[in-house]
Amino acid sequence: MPGAIYAEGLVKTFGDVRALDGVDLDVPEGTVLGLLGPNGAGKTTAVRCLTTLLRPDSGKAVVAGIDVVRQPNEVRRSIGLSGQFAAVDEYLTGRENLQMVGRLYQMKGRAAKARAAELLEQFHLADAADRPTKTYSGGMRRRLDLAAALVVSPPVMFMDEPTTGLDPRNRQELWGVIKQLVAGGTTLLLTTQYLEEADHLAHDIAVVDHGRVIARGTSDQLKARTGGERVELVVHERDRMGAAAEVLAAFGKGSTTVEEHTRKLTVPVTGGAKLLAEVIRELDVRGIEIDDIGLRRPTLDDVFLSLTGHVAETEEAGEGSPDDAGHDQEKEAAK
Repeated sequence: MPGAIYAEGLVKTFGDVRALDGVDLDVPEGTVLGLLGPNGAGKTTAVRCLTTLLRPDSGKAVVAGIDVVRQPNEVRRSIGLSGQFAAVDEYLTGRENLQMVGRLYQMKGRAAKARAAELLEQFHLADAADRPTKTYSGGMRRRLDLAAALVVSPPVMFMDEPTTGLDPRNRQELWGVIKQLVAGGTTLLLTTQYLEEADHLAHDIAVVDHGRVIARGTSDQLKARTGGERVELVVHERDRMGAAAEVLAAFGKGSTTVEEHTRKLTVPVTGGAKLLAEVIRELDVRGIEIDDIGLRRPTLDDVFLSLTGHVAETEEAGEGSPDDAGHDQEKEAAK
């Protein structure tokens, strides 16, 4: 039986640009799917199709048991959407923004006020509730935008790169809010460029490139495809590199890579920080002095390099990219 979010063979084109090229997704109820990929990969276009903002050219999409193409209004009543940029009215206060959303959903005045107060507390915005939103920081605006998407407690949520542009503290706070949301039973599709974010939040990850899902699995499964963790160290004295290689060979799960000119050695491992501590102890016992040592985990670039042969471009989506094309068409349709 299809999950709370289901897509089969989803296709969307903009002129010569094939933004979605047969995307399949299935998100079980009460779980988080992380849609991972660089700018222009098709993530935002997929979200816009699933949330009825764009009509797919072909394929099937069902959200909360409702056909996206045939019953778009019913879908909109069952979902919440937080886009890449905070969609709040900067001249209204935080409280007024939330109450306005409630009234747009035909909530009665008293109920809208009560829900606004509840969300302002939940998102740590109560102290700023009656300030104009234009005085809010970027992190506060993102939290308010997410709160607005939750006014009617939707069973299915879509978040399109919700932490882009946030500092580490605000990102961590938003992660905490998202975890609470999912713990309450909400199904979530989350797009992100950050493997770390998917690590923290997603039960499952789908990697998207050029409009296609090129890999799917848990975070650990995807990391395993890139070689997993690696211990990297730089030996102080070049003539001790052989001895250091022997130490790494004893702990490693594969061949040791040696770079003579930088005195750096790298070996794949399993065991995390505990194993790293054991390596350091053994190096010390053998009297091998090192300039640097660390445990390196796969990054988004590692995943993409392994899966596609190229790194993930992290600059802003350029002209002609699939997601950029979708945004342009959406603006034209709104005129």
